[in-house]
Amino acid sequence: MKSLRAFSISTLSALALGIGLVPGTASAAIIVNPLVGGAPTGANYANFDNLALGPAGGTSGGVGVSFTGGGQTVQNDSPGLYAPPFISNSNGVLFGDNTVLGADTTPYLTTGLGSVVLSLGGAMQYFGMLWGSVDTYNTLEFFMGATSVGSVTGADIFAGANGNQGASGTYYVNFLSDLDFDTVIATSTSYAFEFDNVSYNPTNPVPEPFTLSLLGLGLLGAGFVTRRKTAKIAA
Repeated sequence: MKSLRAFSISTLSALALGIGLVPGTASAAIIVNPLVGGAPTGANYANFDNLALGPAGGTSGGVGVSFTGGGQTVQNDSPGLYAPPFISNSNGVLFGDNTVLGADTTPYLTTGLGSVVLSLGGAMQYFGMLWGSVDTYNTLEFFMGATSVGSVTGADIFAGANGNQGASGTYYVNFLSDLDFDTVIATSTSYAFEFDNVSYNPTNPVPEPFTLSLLGLGLLGAGFVTRRKTAKIAA
């Protein structure tokens, strides 16, 4: 079972999981749940398969996609630049990919040395993504309008994050929140931050298997974690 780190996002979730909220967080918390499994049912899904390869962006599954600084829609791999996330435990099924185990063969998004901007079309409280070859210099930041709700890095997802391009380096990460956000921005200070199969919802879907997986794994720490970007590390 993968390691699990928890950050503040939801009063309801915090109470359900039996963790206290950190004083001064005004009951706001982000819970980050990295699993081999995948997205919960009952959310909205975007697989980016309809986007043209390259930096044009567009809309997929209701999510607006735009790029800066070398970000683009890609497929397969380009050594030294990007590599596809790794599908495991059939976690692409909700997104139309029936692969049981293996590299993602469908289009996915990469930041390059820039960013991928995801516009969710309204206030959300749940977000999930298939995060490939997690690296410490990958950063994911949540915004409501121009206001940053908070950010996490690859090191927050997995303490030993080192860009592993196999099954042990890819996580389906679920974020639960009672702080609204409408935009998510992925950035990287070195090549690269790759991801696919985004799920999102205005409220926490709270399907039974997802809630129980959180309870079963246990949580380490509470309170919103905001980290400064790490120095550039060679891929």
